[in-house]
Amino acid sequence: MNAQSLQPPLLETKNLSRTFGHGQHTVHAVNQVSFHIQPGEIVAVVGESGSGKSTLARLILRLLDPTGGEIFLQDRDVTSLHRSKDLKPYWRKVQGVFQDPFAAVNQFYTNRRVLEKPLQLLDHKPSRKEQEQRVESALLEVGLDPSDVLNKGPHQLSGGQLQRIMIARALVAGPELLIADEPTSMLDASLRVTVLNLLLDLRERHRMGIIFITHDLGQAYYLSDRVLVMYRGELVEQGPVNTVLGNPQHEYTQRLLADVPRLHGWGAALRTDELVAEKSKFESSA
Repeated sequence: MNAQSLQPPLLETKNLSRTFGHGQHTVHAVNQVSFHIQPGEIVAVVGESGSGKSTLARLILRLLDPTGGEIFLQDRDVTSLHRSKDLKPYWRKVQGVFQDPFAAVNQFYTNRRVLEKPLQLLDHKPSRKEQEQRVESALLEVGLDPSDVLNKGPHQLSGGQLQRIMIARALVAGPELLIADEPTSMLDASLRVTVLNLLLDLRERHRMGIIFITHDLGQAYYLSDRVLVMYRGELVEQGPVNTVLGNPQHEYTQRLLADVPRLHGWGAALRTDELVAEKSKFESSA
């Protein structure tokens, strides 16, 4: 048993569920999902579109209320928290980054205001100097020059730059857990490994837990320590990444692996063999 397994989980869900609709039209978007994540661990949640991955992310971020089950943050039950003012301490520790960075920001804001907003909304109330230091530090962590981006608008940045702004916005709050929901899916293939390596760096520097939502098994292999496989709202397989993707037991996981070229799209994403090579280079340089 390793030292990490002796620690209380950073976050844990128990039989977490969310249904939509009623009667014969009921959809079990997430159905009794139980898992945990430790500090400094990266857990990938994989599955095809409609499997419940993003609904699970929204439940953990408390953007949706569960219809059953429990969510614990550092052994504290946060399931019953509903009002924004009660959730602010939770959101200081749990932040999200989403698929489409252009849809996640007010295009009329400057990037400075985009980055300062979480501090205001979450009642950090830092001094002006501390606020500027937090914003500039977050930008430097994601590889952006504050003087180059702060006074521009989101529309003046590339997709890759704006997604890094979104990661910086999450970092400003000082979270212990980051939920990254398909953060590379709208980026060019050349930028995807850059974002994945950034997430690895954040884990190493801050011992941050990361839940990485993806349909891309290559990226899950490259980034994660453990993998959860979702199918029709249920968690059908979970375990260490090398075990689940190297020797899958559930027929759905086996089918996902067999369909990797179709899932990735020809030329649309990095191939698994390219990611394996990149992972080896990253690990050897660490």
